[in-house]
Amino acid sequence: MKAVTTTIEPWLSVINSGKAVAFYKLAFEAAELFKMEAPDGSLVAQLAIGGASFWVSDESQEHGNFSPQTLGGKGTVRIILTVTDPDALFAQALAAGATQVSTIAEEYGWRVGRVVDPFGHHWEIGRPVDSTDN
Repeated sequence: MKAVTTTIEPWLSVINSGKAVAFYKLAFEAAELFKMEAPDGSLVAQLAIGGASFWVSDESQEHGNFSPQTLGGKGTVRIILTVTDPDALFAQALAAGATQVSTIAEEYGWRVGRVVDPFGHHWEIGRPVDSTDN
C-alpha cells in the first residue's frame, strides 16, 4: 500500500464555479491542479496557493453542499491564508473583486486583514509577526 500524507483541504461550494476559479487565480495566484467539467458548465477544481490546496465546485443542495450566497451570506468556515507579504496579496484580492471586512493590521502577534470573496467565503490574509519585523 502506498503511503499517504495526511492533509486537510477545504472544499468551497459556490454559485458559478467557473467564475470562482478565475477569481481565485487572479486574486490569490492559485494554480489549477485538477479540473473536471460537466456538460452543464459546472465544474470541480482543485487549486493551490503555494503549497496549500483547496477544492471548488458548484453547490449541490441535494447533497447538503450550500454556498454562502444561498445561505444569505452566512458561512461556517473562515480560511486563513498565510503568506510572506499579506499587504500585497490583500490589495491584489481587493483589486480582483474581494470586499474588505477588516484592514491589514498587527494584532495578536499577526499582521492580518480579512476579505470576503465574491462568492461569500471569508479569507484572513496574514502572517505571524516576527520580533525582527519591528
